[in-house]
Amino acid sequence: MNDAQRNDPAWLDSQYNNRALVPEHAQHFERWATGSRQARAELGGLLDVAYGHEPGETLDIFPARQKAGAPLAPVLVFIHGGYWRSLDKADHSFLAPAFVKKGACVVVPNYALCPAVTIPQITLQMVKALAWVYRHIAVHGGDTRRISVVGHSAGGHLAAMLLACEWDRYASDLPLDLVNNALSISGVFDLEPLRHTPFLSDALRLTPEQVCMASPAYLPRVPQEDERGVLLSVAGGDESSEFQRQNHLIRETWGEALVPICETLPGLNHFSVLEALIQPGHRLNKLARQMLD
Repeated sequence: MNDAQRNDPAWLDSQYNNRALVPEHAQHFERWATGSRQARAELGGLLDVAYGHEPGETLDIFPARQKAGAPLAPVLVFIHGGYWRSLDKADHSFLAPAFVKKGACVVVPNYALCPAVTIPQITLQMVKALAWVYRHIAVHGGDTRRISVVGHSAGGHLAAMLLACEWDRYASDLPLDLVNNALSISGVFDLEPLRHTPFLSDALRLTPEQVCMASPAYLPRVPQEDERGVLLSVAGGDESSEFQRQNHLIRETWGEALVPICETLPGLNHFSVLEALIQPGHRLNKLARQMLD
C-alpha cells in the first residue's frame, strides 16, 4: 500500500469490504447458520456460559467426546470475525463437530460489538474469556496446558493479541504461556488503514492511540526466551491485496521464529477460507489439528 492508496477512501473500501468483494457472501452465512443449528442439536454443549458480567461476555462449550478416565482434551478456542461490529458465536457452532470428534474441547466466546465498545475493550474481553477458560475448562474435560486459539478476520486479530498478552500482568495465577499456539485466518494486524476506511470508520471509531495499542504489528516483538507458542497466519488466495499484505506483515514484524507458518491458500475468498478449516484433508484443517496434538 502506497501513500496515495492509504489516503484514498474508495480504494480502502474496495480492499476491506469483503461482503462487496464476495457477492455470494449471504450463501456462506446461510450455510454457517444451518450448520450451527445442526451442530448444537448434535453436540448439545453448554451454551451462554458467563465469563464476565458485561454485555456479550458469554461463551459456548462443546466438550470432547471422551471415555471415563481418558486424559484431559486439548482445548480449541475459536473467536469469530465480523469486523468487531457484527456476527455472533452462535453463527459459528458449525466449526465445533469436526474438532470435538477428533478429541478436542471447543470453546466459542462472544464479545460486545462496536460502536458500543472499542477494539481495545473487546481485546480485554477476550483476555477475560481466556482467563475463565484457564481457570474452569478442566471441569469440562479440557487440558489447561493445551489451549490453542483460532480466529477468523477480526477474530484473527484477537488471536494474535492473545498470543502476545502478558498474562501475569492481568492476573498472578495465569501462566505466561496460557495460549499454547494461535492460528489467524485472514487476520488484520495493522489497524491504521481501517481508521480511514469509510464503511468501517463510523462503527469502529478508531483513534491513533487505539491503533497503536491494539495493532499486533505495532507491538514489541515477543522475546523468544518467553517460551510462548507460535502464530500460524493464513489468508485466502482470492482475498484482496490488503489482506495479503496484512497476512505477510505479521511475519515481517514478529519474525519467522514466532510466525513459522505464513501462507496463502489458493482458490479461497474471505468466507470460504473459514469453511476450509473443517474440510478433512485441507491444508488449513491439518494446521489446526497439528496445533492440538
